[in-house]
Parts: sequence; structure tokens; C-alpha cells
Amino acid sequence: MRKILYTFCFVFVIACQEKSAGKTSEKKAKKEFVWEGANIYFLLTDRFNNGDKTNDINFDRSKETGKLRGFKGGDIKGITQKIKEGYFTKLGINAIWMTPIVEQIHGGTDEGTGLTYGFHGYWTKDWTKIDPNFGTKEDLKELVEIAHKNGIRVLLDAVINHTGPVTEKDPVWSEDWVRIEPHCTYDNYKNTVTCTLVKNLPDIKTESNKNVELPIQLVKKWKAEGRYEQELKELDEFFKRTGHPRASRFYIIKWLTDYITEFGIDGYRVDTVKHTEESVWQEFRKECDFAFEKYKKNNPEKVLDANNFYLVGEVYNYAISHGKEFDLSDKKVNYFDKAFNSLINFEIKWNVKQMAEKDVFHKYDSLLNTNLKGYGILNYMTSHDDGNPFDKERKMPYKTATMLLLTPGTSQVYYGDELARDLTIEGTVGDATLRSFMNWDDIQNNQETNKILSHWQKLGQFRANHMAVGAGKHTLISEENGLVFSRVREEDKVVIGINLSKGKKEMNVSSIFKNGEDLKDFYSGQFVKVNQGKVIFNSKFDIVLLEKI
Repeated sequence: MRKILYTFCFVFVIACQEKSAGKTSEKKAKKEFVWEGANIYFLLTDRFNNGDKTNDINFDRSKETGKLRGFKGGDIKGITQKIKEGYFTKLGINAIWMTPIVEQIHGGTDEGTGLTYGFHGYWTKDWTKIDPNFGTKEDLKELVEIAHKNGIRVLLDAVINHTGPVTEKDPVWSEDWVRIEPHCTYDNYKNTVTCTLVKNLPDIKTESNKNVELPIQLVKKWKAEGRYEQELKELDEFFKRTGHPRASRFYIIKWLTDYITEFGIDGYRVDTVKHTEESVWQEFRKECDFAFEKYKKNNPEKVLDANNFYLVGEVYNYAISHGKEFDLSDKKVNYFDKAFNSLINFEIKWNVKQMAEKDVFHKYDSLLNTNLKGYGILNYMTSHDDGNPFDKERKMPYKTATMLLLTPGTSQVYYGDELARDLTIEGTVGDATLRSFMNWDDIQNNQETNKILSHWQKLGQFRANHMAVGAGKHTLISEENGLVFSRVREEDKVVIGINLSKGKKEMNVSSIFKNGEDLKDFYSGQFVKVNQGKVIFNSKFDIVLLEKI
């Protein structure tokens, strides 16, 4: 009898724990998320983590390449593995942006940098298929499903401007589809849009409304893969529904939006935006929204929240100071208009170098609440093709994190920022030095790496827990003993201090918290109570992240 009673009690306790855990998970799932305050992790799919070594070589891409200019094995399964391990959650990441995963050119090209394969994903051969070096459709479905279960959104990378280079294995697309000259000179609108970015990078004729047939090589490829009839049927349905001409850009828009309806991705980072007519992005926006609504209607149980589909554009050299318009010398273009939620901000790395922290925060808060109200910007300190990152020598990894994650706006962590991954690889040419394989071994072998990672994790989690950090109203509280400020987004209120004295700290929080309220310093883990509008406590850190318990 005692044994039966004990078993019953044990089962009851376990059931209660599971019920409680379920409530906790439910509460976590309902935590507010807005793209304006998101913490996005940007990675090169091929360079992050190798989860499947059986797919490392395809299409005989086996020739020796220039330094860091070939496939290195990273894949979709590798990303999913790190999601399952909780790596992104511990880092406070709530969205992952990966470089394009569509099938790349099979050959390689050498433009003075050594042989280069399309490891980076921007040299498309077939928009309708995932490159086997990156994985399969099943791998992508699993990634999105696991990411969503962990409260992480997924962004893919869209390229409409160009195909991949021409090689012995990759013939040029027909002249109805692409131009191979002139090359862009970037001195006015036309010479930025109606031209090829670089030599041997065929430019899609996105300005044309001419009906074009499918490229011969694509037809041949699809027939060999046994899916020609299905692809043709889907295209017929798309053009019948939309009424669009069978122009080159609409084929690509159809192929890209299929990833929304089939996999349930949450957004696109869009490549080379200023090199294509702005109307193209308005057309793309419309079809993305249609596809996202269709996906949500067909999969109501998989919908994370009420956010719309997210589009962030790469208008190279766009700066937050430009406001809504980008100057192309003879024409100013508003890329936000009926298209992008946000644009990548190329300015913050210079602001942090040239301005005091308080001035950076004030500037970004002011602009996001005036000229850019209703839109967002994506801040970054390091990227895959910016040869002048904020801290190329990795001498300021703590400041990089502090300013990136605490500046108003959406943040973009570039893979390895949090581990101070080396950006000065000997023997590389150009942007290859920014694209080394993720330095996972340093977590086990380098104590300083772990300290840096801990700093990124604390700031990242705090940011993810409080949308007010990136998307709230910024108010300066004090600059007497370090910088103390608040961020408020409706009921979400926090007080943050940086550059404080280590040891005893006294902070005025009366503008945000009431006397008697219990607070937690998320950075040190200490609990404090508000007394006479102040909190007083000791910590060995020079940073404080105060939140209400």
C-alpha cells in the first residue's frame, strides 16, 4: 500500500512539474517580440557549423581555391544543431539570418583572388532548389520548426539583381533575361541600376516587362530532375493569379516567395537593393505578404505572433542620418516606401568611434522617433563584405557588444562577434578574411573567449527579454558617475548603467521604479530594493541592467 501511495505521489509531483513547465513555456512563447527591437544573428551558412559531413563536396567542386574561397562544410543541419543546443537562446538571439541557400553555380571563377566557388550563396544557378552543399528541403523544414519552437525567427537572403557568374559549367542566361554589360559606374541612378555590378556577374533585366521563356539550361535541368511539369504548372498558376507579365523579375519573385509558403520563414534580408528599380521591391513586398498570409492561414498552429513578414534591405552605404531617402546623385529614392520594414545601417560603427555613448543613444532615439518613425534600421559592427568593421583587430569585443546591443534599433550580431573570431586571416584577399570558419574550439581552449561570450550573452538575453532596450524610448538619467539611462516601451521599463565604478554603486531610479519595488541587476544576478528613489549595491562589474522582478 505504501509503495502504491508513493508511486501515486511521485506521478502527481511529476505531472505538476510538467504542468508548471508548460505554463512557463507558454509564458515565454507569449513574450513580446517586435522586429524594431530584435537581436538578429547573421551567419554564412557554409562557415558556421558542419552538421553533415556527407554533403561537403558536390558537383565536383574539388579544385584548389584561393584562401577561404571554397566550400568548408557548414550547412543547415549545423545551424539546427546549435539551436537544439541552446547556443542562440543563451546569446539572446530571437532571429537568425543565413546567407542564400539556393543552388549555386557548379563551377568556379577567378577574378584575381584565386579560384572561388559560390560558398557564400550569392551566385545563383537555380532559385527553386537548395544547394546540396547546404542541405535539403527536409533540413530547412526541420530548422524552421526547431527555431520557432525556441522562439527564434528565420530570415533567408534574397537575390533578384543577378545570376551567378558564367563558367564552363554554368552558361550565361539568355539575353532576354540578363545583360552582361555595361558595368556600373555608380555615378547616377541609371549607372547604378541598369548595369552589371562587376565583370562576369550577369544582371537580371528587372526593368523589362517583356514576356520571356524559361532559360534553356533550367528547362534541361528540371527535366533531368523529373520536376519540369510541376514547376511549369506552378508558374502558370502564379501568373494567372497575379496577372503579371512573364517577365524575368516575376519568375524570381515567385520562386523566392515559395520559400515562405512551403517553409514558413519569417522574413528576407534583400541583397543589392539600390541596384534594382525600387518598384521591384514594392512588387516583392506585395507577393511576400500574400505568401505569408497564405502560410499562416494554412498553418494556424505554427504562427508565432501577429507580426507581418519582415523585409530588411541592403542599400550599400545607407546611413541612419539619410532618413527615408538615399541619394543616388541625380535621384533620391525612398526604399522604405511600400517595401522595406528596415534598412541595414552602415553608419553606427563610425558613430561609436567618433561620438560619446550618450550622443549615439540620443541620436538614434531621436531619428527613430522622428524622421524614421514607423520604420527601423539594422545596426551592425561587423559584416561579411564590409572591409572596415568597427574592431577588425578584435581589441574591443566588450565595447562592440555594449554599443551594438544597447543602441536603439535592431541589432545584427555577425557570427563570431561574440567569440572575437579573427578577422585578419593571413593569405586572404579582400572580404575572404571576414569569412573564416566559426572558432568553436576557442570556447573550450580560451578563457578570455568565455569571458567575452558571457558579456554578449548577458546583454543579449536582457535585450531579448525587454523589447524596450531596442524599441523603447530612451531617456538620460545621469552622467555623473558613468552613464545611466532608461528605456521604456509601454509597461516594459528598464534602467541601464554603463562605464560605472566597479564596487559600490548608487543609482537614482525614481523616474522609472517606485519605492519598495524589488529589482534585479541582470548582469550581476543581484537583487535590490528601491529606497528613497535609489538602489545601492556592490558588484565587480562596470555595467548594470536593472529590471523589475
